[in-house]
Amino acid sequence: MMNSITFRYADRQLNLPNKTATRVFVGTIFKKEKKKLGGINYVFCSDEYLLTINRSFLQHDYYTDIITFGLSEPGEPVEAEIYISVDRVKDNAKQLGVSFKDEMLRVIFHGALHLCGYKDKRKADITQMRTKEDFYLRKFSSQF
Repeated sequence: MMNSITFRYADRQLNLPNKTATRVFVGTIFKKEKKKLGGINYVFCSDEYLLTINRSFLQHDYYTDIITFGLSEPGEPVEAEIYISVDRVKDNAKQLGVSFKDEMLRVIFHGALHLCGYKDKRKADITQMRTKEDFYLRKFSSQF
């Protein structure tokens, strides 16, 4: 998977405008963050599908919007699988009062930023992650 970003669908389709531009932009995030990208496979799914993954691989028994699996060794180009619950993103968008499209882009970029080394467990890390998400959302939106 040399520098490829794919969108796949488990049990949910994704109606997202500008899919090609989104894939290209994820590659841009890696360039800006000075990280080598091998390939990312984004898999869009349901809450139940992602809950099964969360339980099986992380021993977490709760819904989440995204799970990122880095598959490469340190120092190698980033290879990863990112699972995103379309159901959870829809619910979060409603609760946050933002469009589904913007929330989905935020989550897509969030996964890429994790792979670039950004964390989101501590308060300071969450703030830094949100700042980066907002920066890239603005940059992406300015193209259209």
